Amino acid sequence: MDTEAQHMERDRSSCPPDGAEEGSRSTHVPDRPAASLSWGRTVFLGMLCTVALLLFSTFVLQPFLIPSGSMQPTLKVGDRVLVNKLAYRFGSEPGRGDVVVFDGTGSFIQETESDEDGFGALLRGAAASLGLAEPAGSDFVKRVVGVGGDRVVCCDKRGRLEVNGTSVDEPYLHPGDRPSDVAFDIVVPDGKLWVLGDHRSNSRDSRDHLGQPGGGMVPVERVIGRVDWLGWPLGRLGSLEGTDAFTGIRPSDADHG
Repeated sequence: MDTEAQHMERDRSSCPPDGAEEGSRSTHVPDRPAASLSWGRTVFLGMLCTVALLLFSTFVLQPFLIPSGSMQPTLKVGDRVLVNKLAYRFGSEPGRGDVVVFDGTGSFIQETESDEDGFGALLRGAAASLGLAEPAGSDFVKRVVGVGGDRVVCCDKRGRLEVNGTSVDEPYLHPGDRPSDVAFDIVVPDGKLWVLGDHRSNSRDSRDHLGQPGGGMVPVERVIGRVDWLGWPLGRLGSLEGTDAFTGIRPSDADHG
């Protein structure tokens, strides 16, 4: 009996306390795969969301960071606007008064090779597409003042812009600015646009390229989209206010016969 008792005592002492082994397994062994699975799922979902946002930005609605004051007071430095890329996809074209984002390569700037490496350019492009970085140096935001066939003159006897013989009052101009300090009289070729900033005294626009190849005319196919909404700051959140400044302008063929 004593021998049997001793064996039983040794058996009990060699076993861990109730639940100790089970608790050890549940605490240390399964935790690593579970944490790894959770981390992997988080990374995958993050990448999936980023790709979805980039696709949406590429084809539908792109955030655009305003880098300069050339469109004040309509758009301020640091504003994030939402560019509607579907606005001109189905046969319609930019109209007078539209605020558009366009690629100025070949019209506002000459084609140049970027010094940035491919991966850096890709990251910067992705950040700009999400409105997290300034847009490419070739992207501009301006207001359409003349479309194909229009004759745009500045200025009339009262210092106003004139389109196809009709004077235009421009309520969106920066306070204190005149329509232009540079006189011009141009006819916009078909398929091109004449664009100006709302802050005329602080805007490099079509006027600055008179006499250069292209004459400051922006090809319609270079238009990225129309600025339809303000997305940031929250105090300015909402649709971009339109203008009726060009209402009543005669068709271009009425002026050029």
